[in-house]
Amino acid sequence: MKNDVIQKPVKRSPLRSKLGLAYYSMLRYLLWLAMNRQFAKTKCSSHLPFLYFSHKTPLLRKLKDVDMWMQHNKVTNLKLASARIHEMILPPGQVFSYWKLIGKPTKRKGYLDGMVLKSGTFRAGCGGGLCQLSNLIFWMTIHTPLTVTERHRHSYDVFPDSNRTQPFGSGATCFYPHGDLMIRNNTNDTYQLLIWMDDTYLYGEWRVSSAPEYRYEIVERDHEMRGALWGGYTRHNKLYQQKYDLSGNMLDEQLIVENSAVMMYEPFITEKP
Repeated sequence: MKNDVIQKPVKRSPLRSKLGLAYYSMLRYLLWLAMNRQFAKTKCSSHLPFLYFSHKTPLLRKLKDVDMWMQHNKVTNLKLASARIHEMILPPGQVFSYWKLIGKPTKRKGYLDGMVLKSGTFRAGCGGGLCQLSNLIFWMTIHTPLTVTERHRHSYDVFPDSNRTQPFGSGATCFYPHGDLMIRNNTNDTYQLLIWMDDTYLYGEWRVSSAPEYRYEIVERDHEMRGALWGGYTRHNKLYQQKYDLSGNMLDEQLIVENSAVMMYEPFITEKP
């Protein structure tokens, strides 16, 4: 039996879910307090001279059974959150914390109800849709020498692939406050995160203080969908980061992500007579 076999999901009671949230939230606040001096806090309107990696993702996507008003509300939420981290400087030795910088998304701050994934389905929730921002930042980061020290992924694969341009499991989900995305700068250079939007796309860049000496590529391996003994389907893959010099010679390869998720849709289509 493979060590990535997924057991049938267990539904938690509302009381247990609330107690668990309170417990892990307390641990997160204590961690933030202990690491306070390490966190990046400074912005700079002057952009660093060299681009390391950039990416963009469409703001509006038609998802099965999801009302488009959630997508439009998501755009508002992304604008508010992006403004908190745009032009953030990440000096050597410091840590970028997604939620420490953005803060709790609340209606008082202007956040709207958007799509929130939970327990294999979706619902409307304040600040919904901010995973698109954390996904973008994670994807850009693994194309740089920066080190991701905390990243989470949903244990459910809710929607079928539709116009997918990145491998399955190449994002980073976020849930306030304990499901954070943390990135440490273990290099000797200073980095800067730029995030902005237009009517169609969410854009991002990691810029750096000196000319990049390497480039990185992400390769997917061992992707498969399996039938589980308990009747459902699961999905698995591994993502490797390849490091190249500027002449195109591969210098290193390392496993950075191993994904396993319960599929919430029928993966295999049979031919009808």
